[in-house]
Amino acid sequence: MRPSFDEMNAPGADGHPGRTRDHYLDYQRWLAEQPLEAMQARREEAEMIFRRVGITFAVYGDKDDGEGTERLIPFDLIPRVIPAHEWREMEAGLCQRVTALNRFIHDVYHDQEILKAGVVPAEQILKNAQFRPEMMGVSVPRDLYSHIAGVDIVRAANPDGSGSYYVLEDNLRVPSGVSYMLEDRKMMMRLFPDLFERHRIAPVAHYPDLLLETLRSVAPSGATEPTVVVLTPGMYNSAYFEHAFLAQQMGVELVEGQDLFVENGYVYMRTTRGPKRVDVIYRRLDDDFLDPTVFRSDSQLGCAGLVDAYKAGHVTLSNAIGTGIADDKSIYPFVPKMIEFYLGEKPILNNVPTHMCRDPEQLKYVLANLGELVVKEVHGAGGYGMLVGPAATKAEIEKFREVLIARPDNYIAQPTLSLSTCPTFVESGIAPRHIDLRPFVLSGETVRTVPGGLTRVALKEGSLVVNSSQGGGTKDTWVLEA
Repeated sequence: MRPSFDEMNAPGADGHPGRTRDHYLDYQRWLAEQPLEAMQARREEAEMIFRRVGITFAVYGDKDDGEGTERLIPFDLIPRVIPAHEWREMEAGLCQRVTALNRFIHDVYHDQEILKAGVVPAEQILKNAQFRPEMMGVSVPRDLYSHIAGVDIVRAANPDGSGSYYVLEDNLRVPSGVSYMLEDRKMMMRLFPDLFERHRIAPVAHYPDLLLETLRSVAPSGATEPTVVVLTPGMYNSAYFEHAFLAQQMGVELVEGQDLFVENGYVYMRTTRGPKRVDVIYRRLDDDFLDPTVFRSDSQLGCAGLVDAYKAGHVTLSNAIGTGIADDKSIYPFVPKMIEFYLGEKPILNNVPTHMCRDPEQLKYVLANLGELVVKEVHGAGGYGMLVGPAATKAEIEKFREVLIARPDNYIAQPTLSLSTCPTFVESGIAPRHIDLRPFVLSGETVRTVPGGLTRVALKEGSLVVNSSQGGGTKDTWVLEA
């Protein structure tokens, strides 16, 4: 595995420290002047404010945690800085990718041209747990399915010392984390206002406005003043803070399934002034729980009759039912071909090379190299259900080997990329820690992003797992304006 790409410092000769990269120069000079005690005090202030505001996430089944099921996501004081030219290219690649993915989902539920052409194997779609036959032939506004996407980006070092960005994962169902992006920026501006005077940092605070504009733009035809709501599974969901935060920021109602009902093919919410028709539902729960008359009959989180109202075109669901077919990890390897098939373009952002364990030859390679690969469940999330070969014990590898042989179609494998590192303020001082990036892409009348996204950081030394559920934290992401 190559040495990690250092976001702040270029590599030096013969193992000596290199120069600070141009876009970090001003920040590095400022950081060198800061006493350790002052940084520590500001970290404690940030933690106190986050705790007071209630910026937490829930951890299920963590009985040994004295704090119960609610935890703060650790916040790091040192930002990740991206120069303007890098962001422009990444943004173009993100918009290209999400456009192709939306075209793919529409095709899957209509003409299935990509399956007929043999570009994507039909059985990987039609037998996939995320494929929803109920959506076949259903028209959705603007033919858009994923209105809110969170695309995970990593950076790895090249032999010449440069770094290349790769897409690690597409999150098109109910991507989370944007609230932490917004709150991290707000915290940095509060703690270090002088830094925002010294740097031209692209703003992100307008994201809720863009989100509301996007949701309204995909309302059913005829809804001139569309009513938007955020549908949450409830306060015990791990991302409940975010659901409430986004509803509040957009100025719309936060509702649970019991607050909604369907009458004459339309969806209404109960209010103190009587029923009010709902046009767009930004839903933060999975397909299975949306409508007990269609999916899981034991679900108490959704609304009976919702799917019929949706198929009739009387309400928009963001994201659409069936969107998960495009963020399944077994479909991910085909996204570059989708871009060429639907857009006639070469991908701007590359995938991480991926081995599909359902293929006998690729499985043979994976089994022979388990100690060097990362193996993931195709439906896994949150850093669970995976093997990081270089960090695993022999016993863990052998146990995983048995699981993989039993269900090869349930896994993919990728080379162990040494994610780029960024200086991070940890207990011992400032040290490099591995990071990734989740930019958020909004698809409505146009495809847009806000500059940057959520930078997640693996706070444990040497760890490559950045997920909050696995001990990761977050950083503010600065895109410098040209």
